[in-house]
Amino acid sequence: MNGYERRMNIIEYLQNSDKAVSGKDLASLYRVSRQVIVQDIALLRAKDYDIVSTNHGYILNETKKVTRVFKVKHSDEKTQEELECIVDYGGIIEDVFIYHRRYGIVRAKMNIRSRNDIIHFLEDLKSGKSTYLKNVTSDYHYHTVSAPTETILDLIEKQLEEKGFIAQLQDYEPEDIKKSS
Repeated sequence: MNGYERRMNIIEYLQNSDKAVSGKDLASLYRVSRQVIVQDIALLRAKDYDIVSTNHGYILNETKKVTRVFKVKHSDEKTQEELECIVDYGGIIEDVFIYHRRYGIVRAKMNIRSRNDIIHFLEDLKSGKSTYLKNVTSDYHYHTVSAPTETILDLIEKQLEEKGFIAQLQDYEPEDIKKSS
């Protein structure tokens, strides 16, 4: 495990802990010295993670959120599976948007965090006369996904790729569409 991976794991560990975690415990867990952990914490703080040192150990005050845009394509029947790939790995589906050659970016907020949110979303669509936004662009669409770490976003991307959901950007799409929020 390299330093970056260790620091991302430290963040995830602190986020999942319901109490302060000592530098000694982190050092033992990651098989490094306590001084390495102190340096890791300093680097994480420099990246705007709000880590507080107490006399009982480290606490992560606020969850830092990173985002990534995924371009995906699938049928209506695969919508639930696609969304579950994201939330099951700890991602939050912030929105869905399409890029239309004539209308540009058309976006809708989603804020889907759990399988329960997915069920409500799907039920809402079934109960009305609306259809999926992706149907305007032959099933191609984008999701802005947030997560506590880049590692989680990498896992989500890998899962989406394995399921065949990831789609490639086309020449006519703006280069910065993946940064669009």
